[in-house]
Amino acid sequence: MEQITQKITIESEFVEEFNKEPLTIPSLKTRLEDISIKDVSDIIKIMMLGAIMLDSSDLHIETHEHGSTLRLRADGVLQETAIFDPQKHQRIVSRIKLLSELKLNIEDKPQDGRFSVLINNGTGPQEIEIRVSTLPTEYGETIVMRVLNPKNLISLEDLGLRKDLYQIFDREAQKPNGMIIVTGPTGSGKTTTLYAFLKKIKNPEIKVVTIEDPIEYHLDGISQTQVNPKKGYDFAAGLKSIVRQDPDAILVGEIRDLETASIAIQAALTGHLVLSTLHTNDAAGTIARLQALGEKAVNIAPAINVAIAQRLIRKVCPKCVEMKPISSQEFEELKKGLQDIPQEVDVPEIKPDMMIAHIKGCEECNFTGYKGRIGIFEALVIDDEMQDFILTSPSSSALEKLAVKKGMTLMKQDGLIKVLQGTTTIEEIKRVVG
Repeated sequence: MEQITQKITIESEFVEEFNKEPLTIPSLKTRLEDISIKDVSDIIKIMMLGAIMLDSSDLHIETHEHGSTLRLRADGVLQETAIFDPQKHQRIVSRIKLLSELKLNIEDKPQDGRFSVLINNGTGPQEIEIRVSTLPTEYGETIVMRVLNPKNLISLEDLGLRKDLYQIFDREAQKPNGMIIVTGPTGSGKTTTLYAFLKKIKNPEIKVVTIEDPIEYHLDGISQTQVNPKKGYDFAAGLKSIVRQDPDAILVGEIRDLETASIAIQAALTGHLVLSTLHTNDAAGTIARLQALGEKAVNIAPAINVAIAQRLIRKVCPKCVEMKPISSQEFEELKKGLQDIPQEVDVPEIKPDMMIAHIKGCEECNFTGYKGRIGIFEALVIDDEMQDFILTSPSSSALEKLAVKKGMTLMKQDGLIKVLQGTTTIEEIKRVVG
């Protein structure tokens, strides 16, 4: 049992054999569908190694009437990767549940677990954690596996921030107290940004404690704790205990309810730097969301230092990108979108004869035209004027108008600047932020 739970070891010989052919989604599909059902452990190894090497963030095994489909989420977009018959699907599910220490005989309730993939290659062993979630559906259990690759732990300098944005982030990270809130939907890179802040503030002279659900990445020199709602240890209960641990900085994985929000805000008001995430569409919506949870404006205004909203956009593939002259429609869209941009923001000049990126597609990018992702951001800095305005309980749109007047660059504008820099396309910005 110890050999087949919690860890898959992929030996260097297996990796060498795997690397003999160029890896693409179609080649991975062929390998997975051709392999015998008896070699279920090899199926899992090929599945995991393929997903990791293709930089996938998630693997989805989705059931249907005639078996299941494996889809990989690469650069934020799902791609069909393999189709399994019912027998093969059942063997794969059983092995994944065994690896994740989930109950094999429970198929009518959701379960959560995790396991590690240890890859032995030429550069030394690499360990990657996989978070597993099962869900009962009409035709059997659907499984989603989140790949928690340590290489995603990057610094603030590597987030791809504009110079003016980096200066805001750097300044806020140095403050001894207050709240830094990062907002956005699931999969928008909030955790990566929070950990970039943690890496910035971490030093031997201060105590940093995190409470997460679950712990996604392990950082040296930081105390990390994981919630366990079944045992009554939720964010609110954990946060109460953390405050008694004499921390200088606290990371709260997510603010979901009034009790967590209140304790986090009180911690920010009493000398702690608090980092957290919230689900809102934009930076200005942070205030309204906290009020909707039941928190008072009189507490919110002085507690928050900065609210950051973000999304992840795909970068054009450097191998096959085509630079084409800008059309008159694209020229007007860019000019209109960037007309109110503050002077301190470095924006390339928009010219009627300029070239912008267009996608083509090649083997390197699995014929999508995009390879890799980068964040686009907006940062709502709460100064004295903003605090006074928040006390009047303004709407999100009114708050955003004042922020823009005071120099905030919107997420869409950040994206359009990246179009001018040749990093992405107008179509990708429209897909992500409208």
